[in-house]
Amino acid sequence: MTTQEIILEKMAPKHLDGALELSRQVQWPHRREDWELVLSISQGIAALEEQRLVATIMMTPYGDDAATINMVIVDAAMRGRGLGRKMLEEALAEAGERTCYLVATQEGLPLYERLGFAATGEIVQHQGEPSPVEAPDHVTWSESGDYARLVALDRAAYGHDRSALMEILRERAKFAVIRGDGEIQAFAAIRSFGRGLVIGPVVARNNAEARALIEFLLAHHQGRFVRIDTDVSTDLSGWLTGRGLDHVGGGIRMRRSEAARQEGKPTDHRSYSLVSQALG
Repeated sequence: MTTQEIILEKMAPKHLDGALELSRQVQWPHRREDWELVLSISQGIAALEEQRLVATIMMTPYGDDAATINMVIVDAAMRGRGLGRKMLEEALAEAGERTCYLVATQEGLPLYERLGFAATGEIVQHQGEPSPVEAPDHVTWSESGDYARLVALDRAAYGHDRSALMEILRERAKFAVIRGDGEIQAFAAIRSFGRGLVIGPVVARNNAEARALIEFLLAHHQGRFVRIDTDVSTDLSGWLTGRGLDHVGGGIRMRRSEAARQEGKPTDHRSYSLVSQALG
C-alpha cells in the first residue's frame, strides 16, 4: 500500500473525533476543545483511508510572514510509508513563503531537517500540582481595556502578528499583568488545556517579572494540575521544578525560512512560555 491510496482533504470539524483518537494513541493530553482551538485559526490537512482518519497536520498562519506547523500525527499502522513526509510537504506548500516554526520530537527530527528545518532551541515541559506560593502584590488581573496592549506586547516578544491567536485567548484565558509607568509592562495567560491548566504565553522584560507572573497564577490555582512549556534559554526550568512542576519531557525548537527574516524593532520583551508546543 502506498500513500497514493490515501485521500488528503481539508481538515474540518467532522474530523475532530478521529483526530482525538489519534492524539490519544500517541498519548497526547489534548481534549476535543484543544483540537477545536487550533483548528479555528489553522489550515489543517486530514489523511483518510477508507473514510478512517489516519494522519493529521496543521499550518497555523501568523500574518503573512510566519506560521507554525503542528498537530503532526500519523497512525502507528501507517508509518514508514512516506505519509508523514507527504503531509509535511502539503502543509509547507500551504505556508508558502512564510517562516515556519515547529517543536520536534527526536523521532521527527531527521524528516524536518531533510525538508529544510534547523534547530534553534530546546523546549522543556513542566507540569504537576504546584507547591503553595504567595501571590506577589505587584501583579494583578487584567482589565477589559488592556487587550490592545497585550497584543502589542505579544507581537514585540514573538516577532510576528498573532492577533488571531490572542483573540481566541481573550475568550478562553485569564490574564495576569504587571503595570508600570502608566501601562502594562508584562503579562501571562492561563487557560484550560489537557489534564488541567496551561500557563502561556508569558511575556516579560526579565526573569523576575516572568517568575512573579507565574507565581501569581499558581497562587490563584492551588490544587490544580498546571503545565508550562518554556525554552531552556529562559533559565526557568530549575525554578519551575522547585515550584512543584516536574520536568517531564519537551522537544527541539526548529525554524524553516524561505526568505531572509525581516527583523522588527529592538524590544526589551521576550516570551518566557509557549501558548502550547503547537502554537508557539
